Amino acid sequence: MKLKTLIFILLLTLPLFKAIAQVRPLTYTELKKRISNPDTLYIVNFWATWCSPCVKELPNFDQLQRTYKDRPLKVLLVSMDIQSKLKTAVVPFVKSHKILASVYIASRNNDQELIDEIDKNWSGALPATLVVNAKKGVHRLYEKDFTYTELNAIYQTNK
Repeated sequence: MKLKTLIFILLLTLPLFKAIAQVRPLTYTELKKRISNPDTLYIVNFWATWCSPCVKELPNFDQLQRTYKDRPLKVLLVSMDIQSKLKTAVVPFVKSHKILASVYIASRNNDQELIDEIDKNWSGALPATLVVNAKKGVHRLYEKDFTYTELNAIYQTNK
């Protein structure tokens, strides 16, 4: 009887552990290393749980990752929520929206410092999407929300 109860509790809490493991802090140095493979196109979306246009476009990034799952494309979602919101806002959001892409929370001491490291021309507005293809010398930041069609066009242009 006790074993069945323990198994039941583990099965109920397993999705929570998966969601917590799915959202990890990420520094700029770690991001830079993560997007350095020259054989992969990286699409990095900077978003926040409180940003309506960000939330609206997130499924498009998941759809792009699913569509090209066997291609050298990696979609990364970097939450710009404050780090103290990781467990109370970001993890529940990721879990409830069933986000499949790799999700991180920006680990930074200073927002402006991180913004300047990502792209000196970035105003800091959200959503923002960074497209990187080291092999082709692509490093573009877009300060706008995207439809799936627009994301697909970016993939096709920069792959």
